[in-house]
Amino acid sequence: MSEVRRKLSSWDSIIILLTVFVLVVASFSVTNFGTSRNFTFLILDLLPIVLVALPMTFIIVTGEIDLSVASTLGLSSSIMGYLWNQGLSIESIIPICIIVGAILGAINGFLVTGLGLPSLAVTIGTLALYRGLALVVLGDGAVADFPFNYTGWVTGTIGGGPVPNVLILIVVLAAIFGVILHATPFGRSLYAIGANAQAAHFSGIRVARTKFWLYVVSGAVAGLVGVLWTLRYSSARADNGAGLELAVVAAVLLGGVSIFGGKGSLPGVLAGVVLLAALQNALRLQDVSGQALNIVTGALLVLSVLLPNIATSIRSTWQRRKLRRAATV
Repeated sequence: MSEVRRKLSSWDSIIILLTVFVLVVASFSVTNFGTSRNFTFLILDLLPIVLVALPMTFIIVTGEIDLSVASTLGLSSSIMGYLWNQGLSIESIIPICIIVGAILGAINGFLVTGLGLPSLAVTIGTLALYRGLALVVLGDGAVADFPFNYTGWVTGTIGGGPVPNVLILIVVLAAIFGVILHATPFGRSLYAIGANAQAAHFSGIRVARTKFWLYVVSGAVAGLVGVLWTLRYSSARADNGAGLELAVVAAVLLGGVSIFGGKGSLPGVLAGVVLLAALQNALRLQDVSGQALNIVTGALLVLSVLLPNIATSIRSTWQRRKLRRAATV
């Protein structure tokens, strides 16, 4: 019974229950929130957040961060538009964008692991650098004549129902990342690195190489999301995805991943993504402005760092008092 109580009081369980509560309340109180059409839009809205959040979870678990993901997305979108204007086929452009994203991630990984620079400073710098390169590639214009068989698939649904085609991609990638993180020695090594990188190194874990490849994967996924973003809106632009990194980090931390590394789970992150997307969707349906949405996202980011630490402090205090009472009996 105590084990069940412990699991129910964990941050993962709390955020999952809170997500269910918000979904239920919004379905009854917000006009059109519970409709099948809005469900489709909700999944499409959370697609870029959840896909980028998967490798971001791995990176933050190791105690690092990648703030350049949205700019990588934007550069991928710009390259897609440029190559399409040059007459390349979509089938050729998609792998090129993913490879470019992986190269950008490798640059981050080299600067962090090869030169030993702090990931926060590095990825803030590449955030600006990659966005600037996106403007160089495509300028401030847009490319919008992509083939319907691709744009239609990204925005379409399975069998004409409410379930978007892209949900298949979300489920498959989430399952792969979840198994790797929670059911493999590699996943356990990420937690060891986040808890104590030096101890992990002495135990035989190749810390630098592991972190490097995490950045490569993060860049590749961001490149893929740049393609999906472009096809969803049928518009390649240098500013696509601007500000997405804030939503991704907020969702990951809200899902219970410690900003200091070593803690967190993918189910909690997925719940955090759904919670953030549901709140933003409900507010949009209420005609809340974009500036207010940014305020909500920023507030959730602060709370996602503050509340788990408060909860941990309260739990530790309660356990110490319980031990003192047991000692006096």
